[in-house]
Amino acid sequence: MGGGPRPRSLPESSWRDRLSALRYVPALLELVWSTHRAYTAIMVVLRVSRAFVPLATLWIGKLIIDLVIAAATSSPDWTRLWELVAMEVAVVLVGEALARASQLVESLLGDLFSNSVSVRLMEHAATLDLVQFEDPAFYDHLERARRQTVGRIGLLAQLLGMVQDVLTLITLSGALVVYAPWLLVLLVVAVVPSFLGETHFASLGYSLLFRRTPERRQLDYLRLVGASDRTAKEVQLFGLAGWLTDRYRLLSDRFYEENKALSIRRAVVSMALSLLGTAAYYAAYALVLADAVRGLITVGTLTFLAGAFSRSRDLVQRLLSSATDIFEQALYLRDLFLFFEMKPSIVSGPRRLPVPRPIREGFVFDDVGFRYPGSERWAVRHVNFTLHPGERLALVGENGAGKTTITKLVGRLYDVTEGRILLDGVDLREYDLADLRASIGVIFQDFVRYDLAFDENVAVGQMDSVREYFDTREAAAYEHAEATGTPADEAAIQSDAETPERIVTAAEQSLASLLLPRFADGYRQMLGRRFERGVDLSGGEWQKVALARAYMREAQLLVLDEPTAALDARAEFEVFARFSELMQGRMAILISHRFSTVRMADRIVVLRDGRVLEEGTHEELLTHEGGLYAELFEMQAAGYR
Repeated sequence: MGGGPRPRSLPESSWRDRLSALRYVPALLELVWSTHRAYTAIMVVLRVSRAFVPLATLWIGKLIIDLVIAAATSSPDWTRLWELVAMEVAVVLVGEALARASQLVESLLGDLFSNSVSVRLMEHAATLDLVQFEDPAFYDHLERARRQTVGRIGLLAQLLGMVQDVLTLITLSGALVVYAPWLLVLLVVAVVPSFLGETHFASLGYSLLFRRTPERRQLDYLRLVGASDRTAKEVQLFGLAGWLTDRYRLLSDRFYEENKALSIRRAVVSMALSLLGTAAYYAAYALVLADAVRGLITVGTLTFLAGAFSRSRDLVQRLLSSATDIFEQALYLRDLFLFFEMKPSIVSGPRRLPVPRPIREGFVFDDVGFRYPGSERWAVRHVNFTLHPGERLALVGENGAGKTTITKLVGRLYDVTEGRILLDGVDLREYDLADLRASIGVIFQDFVRYDLAFDENVAVGQMDSVREYFDTREAAAYEHAEATGTPADEAAIQSDAETPERIVTAAEQSLASLLLPRFADGYRQMLGRRFERGVDLSGGEWQKVALARAYMREAQLLVLDEPTAALDARAEFEVFARFSELMQGRMAILISHRFSTVRMADRIVVLRDGRVLEEGTHEELLTHEGGLYAELFEMQAAGYR
């Protein structure tokens, strides 16, 4: 599988790899066609049309030469001569126009293609299993596929270029043109205006990229969040894929429009400059022809066949080089489409049952066992317990006992290897996957610290419920930015839109609202150091923000995996006092190494080596002589004496 650059000299087996990779070229053509049909059709027509320009130019040149030779023995037909010259100038100008138009269309289509493939990659990644993201080989493949979201349109351009060159080579198979050395110098001089124009617009293009670097980095970050092993759990459980991909699509479309305007300007100005160069060349060419008619120079310098040979030789060299590049690029193309061919194994059951509201019987772990793929060790096995409606259950055990694995099984981030998990008497795999995850609020120990605004960091817990607010605010911010010239992020901060009550309430419930006095931009304060005006938080402060995400959800089950590990004792007490109030009537699974927290649970399940060792209330477990819970409690209590 090709993921990185390969050497030019490859073993024979690698050529078989290259040929097999070519089967993805039709898929690329279909993907490009679906990106923008009009641009694709125009690009093909332009390339094919350009293939016949050399033939037309050389044929008219032949007629001119014949007329010049005939003029040596008879009265010259000046009218016919200048008609042919005008025709040749027209053909060359048409060729220049076709080339510039082709460059413009391919550039615009390339931008659209890159954006489209990036969105598709993010959407597809959101459908895959967590176990795939945790497989190093898969993640390497994902990284290679992500790199192929840009530049693959170049392969299509090369294919069309080869077709163009083949057509030209066929038309020139018996006729080629070569010019005198000093005429080649004139050709070099003639392209200087175009060179200067390209240099100027290259500078403008760099300036655009430099100016838009923060927004480009936002795109990179959104693409990372939408398709990354770090964020896969929360993106899937919170259902963020739609919001992230739509936000990426919105930003990328805005950049495309700005780049489109610059590209059109570049094409128009470049065309004008190239016309100046072409006019300069043909002015010299007209003088040469006049001199030839007068017998001042020989007509042999304009030999048709010699020029045709030179052109064909260049075409053959270019075709061979292009073929090699296409074989190489096809290997990278394979990475992209193999990724798109990957399918998740964790999907909704055939009946796609809705989750009961309210849940009446609770969750039942029935002889559950699970092994991580590729591992011989059981993460959990023969696990049996029940989580009743309205009950707060704590999972206790040493590191590696299987506590976090159990929470992942509840949210179907993994499916059990043996046994079953029942929800109201029905196997968890029979329920609609999206509805199941929407019913569960999870804050993992390794929660994600999003480099987003404070209100967005809270809202990711249930983005769909406040999506309209962010979409409206962002649209208004960009309109204001375009009208005033101020950066869009500053316009968003200055917006007078009122923060949704749901976000405010969640921040207050988790005590994250206590951070607001530190934030100059209030709920719109950028968090993290990735972007300008960003403020970084301590571990405990980030945990309060993460807890707010859980309170955003209308979840029937709340899972907190070490939610207060970075909080001080006072903050932990306040958080859990509030937590106990808010969880009345709802189920909760709590994982913590702090027994001051664990004892607040209604029931405690003690795990060792993936198996249930003890079960009961805090008081009951302390009475188990020689029990693991009592041992761990005494060890921790001794540290405070």
